[in-house]
Order: sequence, then structure tokens, then C-alpha cells
Amino acid sequence: MADHGLLPPGFNPDTTSSARLNPRHHVKLEAEKVLDVAANDFPGHWPGESNAWDIQTFKKNLKINISRLSSEAIEFDLIGIDASIANALRRIMLAEVPTVAVEDVFVWNNTSLVHDEVLAQRLGLVPLKIDPRIIDMRTDEGATDLNTIVFKLVVNCRRNPNVPKTEKDPCKLYHNSLVTTESLEWEPKGDQMDMFGSAPPRAVQNDIVLVKMRPGQEIRAEMHCVKGIAKDHAKFSPVATASYRLLPHIVIHEPIPEPDCEKFQACFSPGVIDIVTTPSGAKTCVVKNPRNDSVSREVLRHPEFEGKVTLGRVRDHFIFNVESTGIYPPQEIPLEACDVLLAKIKNVRASLKLRMDVML
Repeated sequence: MADHGLLPPGFNPDTTSSARLNPRHHVKLEAEKVLDVAANDFPGHWPGESNAWDIQTFKKNLKINISRLSSEAIEFDLIGIDASIANALRRIMLAEVPTVAVEDVFVWNNTSLVHDEVLAQRLGLVPLKIDPRIIDMRTDEGATDLNTIVFKLVVNCRRNPNVPKTEKDPCKLYHNSLVTTESLEWEPKGDQMDMFGSAPPRAVQNDIVLVKMRPGQEIRAEMHCVKGIAKDHAKFSPVATASYRLLPHIVIHEPIPEPDCEKFQACFSPGVIDIVTTPSGAKTCVVKNPRNDSVSREVLRHPEFEGKVTLGRVRDHFIFNVESTGIYPPQEIPLEACDVLLAKIKNVRASLKLRMDVML
């Protein structure tokens, strides 16, 4: 599967789709339908082949390639696994990797225009830079320094006496006219100062606007933050988005005539198709980078390209795109998801063993 449709100048125009598109490994895209969508590598499907799952074969075929990494997002290729496993990892990244968020808001005074419940909801959705691996899940026993982080918000708006009379910008006219997450102050409890050391709890971003105020208005509130997962509430999600797509597979069966090259190239996303010169001096199209394609199937709408190109996707090649909210570094989120998945597997194994022991 290393060949994903890259055809060099001088390729054989007699190449057939059966030699280039394997229904065992590819999903075929037609103008009105999608074929070969289900995996067929399970035991008993193909005559004379076992296809039984084997750990050594799995290790040999499994590959992970990181194609893009920044402080906010990661794009990586996960190759050689079933769609069920890929989707399980995606769902765990979205909803089951634990984080810390505001759970309880105690409002002692709020004279702003924002109601208490609205302010509490905005505070709950603020991403917090707190390592969830340091603290425990809160139990019915209540809050302790091992499972609860406390923040305070104490701000009041007042006039700035040192501005010109012609000034109209509220941020210059008043102090604290914009209350942002920079005003959140961590209040250590118990041994939390030693627990967090040089990485004290804070908001991921300091410029998130919580409320606008005018002179005479004040907010005094206390927030209790706990560890949780997004299955319980979306505020605990560690990702802004986590998605995957299958690697596009584009096969050109015969040379594209020179007058149609630019039109053919325009049917795909930028950078997918390249126009090159063949040894005979004529221009034709080759596949340059299929992973950039959006698979719009625009090329299948034009009759002049009928039978000249086949579109598909590689069934076991998943391109993941994960955007972190800033709580975790993006490269750690897939690893945390794998730990959660492994814990689920161990739990199922233990439950099955217990049930078998009872039956025996």
C-alpha cells in the first residue's frame, strides 16, 4: 500500500483498475455511491486464508507517522488498524480523557449586568491549565485538597481619573471594565503549593472575557474545580476537535490530454495533481499529493474524464487531526486516550474472568 496512485511521466496507459485498486484495502468512490465500505479481513471470509488475529502481524503492520505538530494541534497517520479501533480512540479523546474544570461557583456579590447563573456557566467553560494526573476524582466524601482546586474572582470597576475628557474608550475610561480570566486567582489549599510546584493552576488563556462592568459594579466569587470527563459535561473535553479521515487514493488509468490538463487539475484540491512533461514532450497529469484531496468527486462529473480516473480511500490508513484546548500538549492527548482504552480492556477482561469463575 505504499503506492497511492503516484504515476511518473511515461506510465503505462494500459494500467487497469483491478491492478491499482484492491477491494481488500480500498474503499471505491463513484459518482453516486461508495463501494467496498466494509472490512473483509476476518476469519472465514476468504477461501484458503485464515486471517485470524495475530499480535505479531498486528505489530508489523501498525505504523504511526506524525506529519504536523504545533503547540495547539497535531496531525498524525495511524496505519494498519480497524475502523472500530480508530473510532474508539477518537471518541475517547473527545469524551473520556479526564481534565479539570470549574464545578461549583459561590457568588458572594455580583452587581454586574450578567446574572449569577450565566457568569457561573461562563466560568465553567474556561479551559484550565491544571495537570489532571496530579489530583483525584472527587467522591461523595466531599472536597479536599487532593480533589479540589480553588480559584477566587474579586474585581470592581472604577473610573480612571487620569484620562482626557475627550476619551471614549471604556478600557481607558475605567479600571476593570473588562473582566478576563487574568483576574482568576488560585488559592492553594493544604499541600497544593508543593503538589503543583512551578506549574501553578491557571487559565489556559488570560484574555478570555468573562463580563463587562461599569463604575460601581463588583464581582466577588469563589470557584471549586474538580476532575471529570466530557461524558458528564462538555466543559471537561480536552480537545476543541478530534477527527479522522481515510487517506485518499487516486488512480489515473490513461494519460490526460494536454488541452484538458488544467481542467483536470482544477477538479482536485490544490497540490493534489501536478502537470508534468512526458519524455515525448507532451504535458499530462500525475498525482502529486493525494492526502491533500478533499475527495469532492468533482472529476467524476465531467464526461471527458470518464474511465480515466478512479477515486478511493485506503481503508486502514487514518489521518487524525487533534486540536487541544491547551490543557494537554496535543501530542499527549492520543497517549492519554490509549491509556483509557487499555483500562477499559482490562476492566472487560476482569469482568469476563469473574463471570467465568462464577459459571464454573
